[in-house]
Amino acid sequence: MKDAATLASPAAYADAVTTAVRAAAAYYTDGSTPLGDDEYDALVRAIEAYEGAHPDEVLPDSPTGKVAGGAVAGDVPHSVPMLSLDNVFSAEELAAWAAGLERRLGRPVDGWCVEPKLDGLAVAARYRAGRLTRILTRGDGLAGEDITHAAGDVLGLPATLGEALDVELRGEVLLTTDQFEKANEIRTAHGALPFAHPRSGAAGTLRAKDRPYRVELTFFAYSATGLPGLGHSELLARLADLGANTAASTQAAPRRCATVEEVQQRVDEIAALRAVLPFGIDGVVVKADSAADQEQAGSGSRAPRWAVARKLAAQHKVTRLLEVEWNVGRTGIIAPRAVLEPVVIDGVTVTYATLHNPADITRRDLMIGDQVFIYRAGDVIPRVEAPLVEERTGAEQPIAFPEVCPRCGDAIDRSQQRWRCVRGRGCQAVASIRYAVGRDQLDVEGLGGTRAVQLVDAGLVADVADLFALTREQLLGLERMGDTSADNLLAAIETARAQPLNRVFCALGVRGTGRTMSRRIAAHFGSMAAIRAADADTLAEVDGIGTEKAQVIVEELAELAPVLDKLAAHGVGSAVTAPTAPAPASSAPGGAEEAGTSGAGGPLAGEAVVVTGSMTGALAALSRNEMNELVERAGGKASSSVSSRTTLLVAGEKAGSKRAKAEQLGIRILSPEEFADLVADHLS
Repeated sequence: MKDAATLASPAAYADAVTTAVRAAAAYYTDGSTPLGDDEYDALVRAIEAYEGAHPDEVLPDSPTGKVAGGAVAGDVPHSVPMLSLDNVFSAEELAAWAAGLERRLGRPVDGWCVEPKLDGLAVAARYRAGRLTRILTRGDGLAGEDITHAAGDVLGLPATLGEALDVELRGEVLLTTDQFEKANEIRTAHGALPFAHPRSGAAGTLRAKDRPYRVELTFFAYSATGLPGLGHSELLARLADLGANTAASTQAAPRRCATVEEVQQRVDEIAALRAVLPFGIDGVVVKADSAADQEQAGSGSRAPRWAVARKLAAQHKVTRLLEVEWNVGRTGIIAPRAVLEPVVIDGVTVTYATLHNPADITRRDLMIGDQVFIYRAGDVIPRVEAPLVEERTGAEQPIAFPEVCPRCGDAIDRSQQRWRCVRGRGCQAVASIRYAVGRDQLDVEGLGGTRAVQLVDAGLVADVADLFALTREQLLGLERMGDTSADNLLAAIETARAQPLNRVFCALGVRGTGRTMSRRIAAHFGSMAAIRAADADTLAEVDGIGTEKAQVIVEELAELAPVLDKLAAHGVGSAVTAPTAPAPASSAPGGAEEAGTSGAGGPLAGEAVVVTGSMTGALAALSRNEMNELVERAGGKASSSVSSRTTLLVAGEKAGSKRAKAEQLGIRILSPEEFADLVADHLS
């Protein structure tokens, strides 16, 4: 993904949202994400651009407008929301942002403060009567995780302030370059793996408990609550007087600037210091310095309007291409991956990079042993940009393309840019079976990885439909399969035969679909016959499916026709419900509606519902996916995140930040017991 223009379809947009949410979850929990800041920023900008052009297609899980991309939460509410920062990526964008702020104020800004954007973990440190009582991570901005246990390991965060104040310091905890090196020496001495980069080291250390060793970190304060009326420069000076560490002690010290031109100059100065600073930075923060300007500008739901982060450009690095691996996915796609001599780019150790497809390798004229440029901006994962042809020594070797499938040895379909084993899903039958029998699909207890391998290796099962033809005699012929185990597995398979349409469809593993999309498809058409008869235009009418994804689904269903035929013969996925939208004339279900299975006109009609916390009472045994199914059976639309579009929150025990946000937005909140009463007729 290079820029916003690459999100040209709903499918590309949905994939981008999924990638961004996963990356944010990893980034804000333990820093382990393979995406650097630049890739994540480019991904979010592409998502924002697509949503701006297609406002009716915005997915509930989209990271836009959410603190930490909506990927994390906490269980301790913040006294005041702990927001993120909006980003700009060039001098022109920074100037435009500053001009926009002055238009909002109706007058020039009374000075700016420019400071480094530290690459660590944002925390809030609470003091009562000048004594440190609690430390929280930012979480989702409304609630964070308690990490007070780590207080003794953080330099620059005093246990007692210079004055007996009730105040909350906010800032960044990070590993300096020296601390990072020392931490890895300590870890390896204790038999642990070294941290990949300082940020993951800081995130992991702050959350770790009961380690046999101690890792030292550093705190930099950049804000506070409980010290009203101070401009930002004054506030930083006050925090330093109280004994907190600030960036004023570094070469990139915060500086007050009178004009935007001075701001740009200071941004350039801090950027130039990046390589020599004793800690990582990923940008420069520009803030309106005056307390009056800040108050008048106010804040949005995710970020203050009076501050912005000027992100710095990504870095290119040179490393050596050691090998190319050929991996086969669950649907048979054969994907090349570059194995690299490890290299650190923007603080992240890169060992692998995407090569996209065989044509991409040929186009770039890559060879094993080449020195190559690695680029970490704009792509979902680091990519090999180009070989340094002039550095070749003659020892380089051509990359060997597979002649047969590297997984099963069968032929390769080379008709598309992305090569695929001619056996398709059959190549990875074990992976397909394991996915199909998972709890949120067919939920077949007793069919784990070992049993799946046995069934496939014995030739008893080639696809999910074959499970329903298994006999007791066949199972007893397997190693370590006794009478009781065979009977239990057959009983579980028999139970799976009655799973609703959405779960059976999900078990097929159709590319471009998942649990949520399977529920939407099942509800839209009402029967497997109607789904199979739908063309791409009809499928594109389903919420969240566009033209491109619809065509993929049609092709997948055609490929799965033999499996679907066998499932139909076994009576699996044969349930018929009333569709939520007219089905094609040729695919009318022709059956009676099952009582209680259609959500049309149900008690949750028109409701956008989020479920959070641990369910109790009649809902205690339901998984989160089962709760979402219940919501949709009752006529509602299930979502995973609270937003202005949410109309109802079901809040169980330890509901945490989602409940706090719902209260802030005035959203109706029900307990599990109240919700169970509301949807009692759909609780079968």
